[in-house]
Amino acid sequence: MRFIYQYPDVHGVQRDMLESGSIAELARAADVAGWDGFAFTEHPVPGARWLEHGGHQTLDPFVALGLIAAVTTRIRLLTYLTVVADRNPFLLAKAAATVDKLSDGRLTLGVGTGYLKSEFFALGVDFEERNELFDEALEVLPLHWRGAPFSYRGRHFDAREVLALPRPVQDPIPIWIGGNAQRTLRRVAERAQGWMPLLGPPELSATVRTAHLASLDDVAERIRAVRQMAGDRPIDVSMPYLGPSIVSPGDDTERHRDAIGQLEAMGVTWLTVSGPGGSPGASLEFIDAFASLHCA
Repeated sequence: MRFIYQYPDVHGVQRDMLESGSIAELARAADVAGWDGFAFTEHPVPGARWLEHGGHQTLDPFVALGLIAAVTTRIRLLTYLTVVADRNPFLLAKAAATVDKLSDGRLTLGVGTGYLKSEFFALGVDFEERNELFDEALEVLPLHWRGAPFSYRGRHFDAREVLALPRPVQDPIPIWIGGNAQRTLRRVAERAQGWMPLLGPPELSATVRTAHLASLDDVAERIRAVRQMAGDRPIDVSMPYLGPSIVSPGDDTERHRDAIGQLEAMGVTWLTVSGPGGSPGASLEFIDAFASLHCA
């Protein structure tokens, strides 16, 4: 099992997004302590009402991960997750390739179809086209990254004998897709390297517009299904770990180890964990304490 530190979310509009500490300092600490990855979420232009009623602030993940690439040497860099339709697929491909190149091949591109209608409207993207645009991007990204001339006619663009250089270090950059729908599982099996299931109450699934997974048994069943569909291709599975006392390393340690072991036995390969946040001191303490217990 490998562990990703997700920079703590800040909900609402009154607090400072970076109150949990300098991302460079926390990333260096996570790299040294033994964490395996560092992640940021993304919402480029969410609705004010969504933020005021519990939505979370975000940075641009590619800019933030570019900074982390400069101050670390080992940890993976994850967008958790970027909404594909928010960008022209060539701009998405270039941003990903740049971070991968600057980090010497450490980017994992976590992607999803998105769910905030107001954000789609603000970006000039047809919400009802998001699945078609997503599938189109899954075809375009590897073409852009291969470093050879290509042509592709999309729904809203026409690329004629274009060439994108420099190539990313990885071939390909791993793509992890978030969501629970059967359509998502097919995409993972056919075109991606990882799946990010969402486990939570029904209202959470309804909010983010995905199928509801009621239990770990449901997750395990879908892990088996997606790997069977993928055949010989290895598929990573990344989940958030939400044990309520996990923010206090040392509390319920054996219970957490047992729970993590159960997830690993199901086929989960990565866990995303967010610390208590609120202050740089609390974040650094959590990073070191969690790593000493779980990242050996």
